[in-house]
Amino acid sequence: MKTIRSLIYAEVYSAVAFASVGFLALFSFFDLVDELGAIGRVAVGQTGLTYGLEHALLYVALGMPWRVYELLPICVLIGTVFVLTRMAQRSEFTILRTSGLGPWLALRIMLMMGAVFVVLTFVTGDYIAPFAGKQQTLLKARFDGGLSAGRTGAWLKETRTNGNASVNVGAINAVADLERITVYEFSNSGQLTRTLTAASATIGDNNSWTLREGTVTNYDKAAPQLNEAAPISLAARNDVRITKTSFDTQQWPTEITIDMISVAVLDPSTMRTFDLFNFINHLEANQQNAQQYEIEFWRKLFYPLSCLVMVVLALPFAYFHFRSGGVAGYVFIGFLAGISFFLLNNVFGYIGNLNAWQPWLAAATPSLIYTAISLGAFSWLVLKR
Repeated sequence: MKTIRSLIYAEVYSAVAFASVGFLALFSFFDLVDELGAIGRVAVGQTGLTYGLEHALLYVALGMPWRVYELLPICVLIGTVFVLTRMAQRSEFTILRTSGLGPWLALRIMLMMGAVFVVLTFVTGDYIAPFAGKQQTLLKARFDGGLSAGRTGAWLKETRTNGNASVNVGAINAVADLERITVYEFSNSGQLTRTLTAASATIGDNNSWTLREGTVTNYDKAAPQLNEAAPISLAARNDVRITKTSFDTQQWPTEITIDMISVAVLDPSTMRTFDLFNFINHLEANQQNAQQYEIEFWRKLFYPLSCLVMVVLALPFAYFHFRSGGVAGYVFIGFLAGISFFLLNNVFGYIGNLNAWQPWLAAATPSLIYTAISLGAFSWLVLKR
C-alpha cells in the first residue's frame, strides 16, 4: 500500500501544483492590469514619492498568498479529478483495484492526502496571507494617505467600571499609527462626561494610547447655588459646566488594540482566526452585534476542511469507464463544481448574516452540502456498482 500511496500522492501533488500555478498566474495578471492605472500617481502628502511599476509588482506579489488560500480547494479538486480520470482511462486504477485497493482503502488514502492540503490551507490563510496582506495594505496606504473605513471611519466601543467609551478612528497610516481620533466617554447613567479629539495617536504596549495634538472637553454638572429664599430652578439643576483644554500629548488608557482596529477597518476575511476571536469577545463584552465576524470566524475554521470534501468528491471519477478521450470533459466538470462551491460558500455567508442564522451553520452549510453529494456519489457509483 505504501507504493500505491506514493504513486497517487506524487501524481496528485504535481497536478495540484500545476493548477495552482496556472490560476495564480492568471489572477496575478489581472491584478497587475488593475494596478497599471495607478502607476505614476504621487503619494498623498509625500512630495517626490511616486507609485511605480516596482510598487505595482510588489503589491501583486504580496497578494499572491491570499490568492493561493482562496484557490487551493478548487485546485485540489481539479488536480485530483485530472489524475484519477487519467488513471482510469489508462486502466491504472483498475490494476490497483485488482491489487487490493478497495473502495474504503481508496477513501482513506484520499482523506490522508486531503489532510495535507487542509494543513497547507490553514497555514496559508492564518499566517502567511494575513502577514503579506498587512504589508500589502501598508504599501497601498503610503500612497493613498492612509487606510480608512469609509467617510465615517471605524467605530469601537469599550465598557468600563465607571462607564463606557465610544471611539472613532478616521484612518490608519502607513506606519500603523492612528489618525483623526475622537473619543466620547459616558458615565454609567449614559451622561456624556468627556470628549477627546486628536490628530494622531500611537498604540503602546501598556494598554494605553498616546494622543497627539488634540483637545479635551469636560462636561461637569455644576453644583446649584443653595438659596433658602428661592427654590432651585430646573435650569439650575440642568446647568452643565464645559471646560476645553488643548494638549500636545496625552495618555488615554484603553484595552482596544491595533488588531481590533485592523479588524474593524479591514475586510474580516483577511484577518487571522485568533484576531477575529479576540474581536468577537470584545464586541460581546460591549453588548455589540458580532454576527458578521462570527460567521467569518467559523468560515475560517471550516474552509481548510473543504479540501477533504474536494478529494472525496473527486474519488468517484476514478471508477468511470473510458473508451477514448473524455478526460478534459471531466476536468471541466470538476472545475465547475469547484467554482460552484466557492460561490455557494460566499453566498451562504451573506444569507446567514441577513437571516441571523447560527454562525457555525451558515459557515458549514456549503461543506455539508458538498460532503453529502460526494458521499452519495461514492456510495452509488463505487459501492452499489
